Amino acid sequence: MMALAVLAALSWAFLLLAHGRFWQGGPVLAPAHPAASPAVDVVVPARDEAEGIGDALRSLLAQDYTGPLRIIVVDDGSTDGTGAIARGLPGILVLDGQPRPPGWSGKLWAVHQGAAHTEAGLILLTDADIVHDPAHLRTLVAKAEAGGLDLVSEMVELRCRSLAERALVPAFVFFFQLLYPFARVNDPTRGTAAAAGGTMLLRRRALDRIGGIASIRGALIDDVALAAAVKRGGRIWLGHSSTARSVRPYPGAADIWRMVARTAYVQLRHSPLILAGTVAGLALVWLAPPGLALFGQGPARWLGALAWAGSMLSFLPTLRRFRLSPLWALALPGIACFYLAATLGSAWDHHRGRGTVWKRRAYQDASA
Repeated sequence: MMALAVLAALSWAFLLLAHGRFWQGGPVLAPAHPAASPAVDVVVPARDEAEGIGDALRSLLAQDYTGPLRIIVVDDGSTDGTGAIARGLPGILVLDGQPRPPGWSGKLWAVHQGAAHTEAGLILLTDADIVHDPAHLRTLVAKAEAGGLDLVSEMVELRCRSLAERALVPAFVFFFQLLYPFARVNDPTRGTAAAAGGTMLLRRRALDRIGGIASIRGALIDDVALAAAVKRGGRIWLGHSSTARSVRPYPGAADIWRMVARTAYVQLRHSPLILAGTVAGLALVWLAPPGLALFGQGPARWLGALAWAGSMLSFLPTLRRFRLSPLWALALPGIACFYLAATLGSAWDHHRGRGTVWKRRAYQDASA
C-alpha cells in the first residue's frame, strides 16, 4: 500500500509541476482587431444539423470583419432539412456532398469538398453547431497575423445546462488539456500537437504544404491529425474562446458516452496493450488517491490525501470556466470512472466489430 501511495503522490507531483501546466485556465483570446484583413473563406460541414445551423450561419453572416468573407456549407447527406435552412439564408454557397469514397472519414470528405471551392489565403473550418460573436473572426485573424501562425484553434465554450452536462462536460475539456497541454501545443520546440475542431483558422499555404485534407483523409480524430500535420513545418496555437460557443445539447449521460466512445479507442490506436496501460494509469491517478485517503493508514493515507487534494485543485480552473461550484471536484474520481468505462466500451465495441454509430454512420476504423 505504501508503494502505491508513493507512486500516486509522485504522479500528481509530476502532473502539477512538469506537465505543461495542463490545469491552467488559459490561454484565452480576447477580442482584437487585425492590422490587416485578408480574405477568409469559411467551410462548414453539416450533417443533420437542422437544430443549430441557422443560428450558426446567422452568426457568421453577422461578423464585423472588414475583409472579404465567403461562407461555404457542405450538406453531407442530411435528412432533416439542414441544406434547406442553409439555402434560405442570403450570401451562402451550399454544396450537396457527394458519396464518400473508401478510405475517407465522413467529416473530412465534406471538408475536402468545401476546401476545393475556397480561394482565400485563410480558411476557417468550423462546425454547424458553433455560434460566433461578431468579433470572433477578426480575433482569430488578429492572432494568426500577429504571430505568423499557420493554424489558430480554439476550444469553444461547450453547453453546460443539464445535470449530465454539468457533471461530465467540464471534465471532457479538463482531460483534453491533460492529454494535450496547451502550453506544449503552442511551443514550436515541442512535438505535441492538437486542435479543437469547432474552430480552426488555417492558412491555405499550410494546407497545400501538407497535401490538402486528403493527407489525413481517414482520421477520425481529425482536428488533432490536422494540427499534427501542420505543426510539422509550421506553427500552431490552441487556446480557449471567449467569443464562440457550441449549442449542441447533451441531455443525458448516454449522449456524452456515445460522443466519447466514438473516438476513445481510436485515441489508443486500437491497441489492447495501450488500453491496459491506460486503465492502470487512470486507476493510479484518479482512484488510488481517494481510496488511500479514505481507507489507508499512516503515511500511505496522508500521501493519498495529498494526491487527492492535488487532483481536485487541478480541476478548479476548469470549473471556474464553466461557472460551476468547486464542490464538483469531489466527484472527479466518479467522473473519471465514467470516462474510463466509455473507453472500455469503445474497445469492446471495436473488438466485437460493432464500431460506433454517429449521425447514421458506422465508424470502425479509418476506412469505415
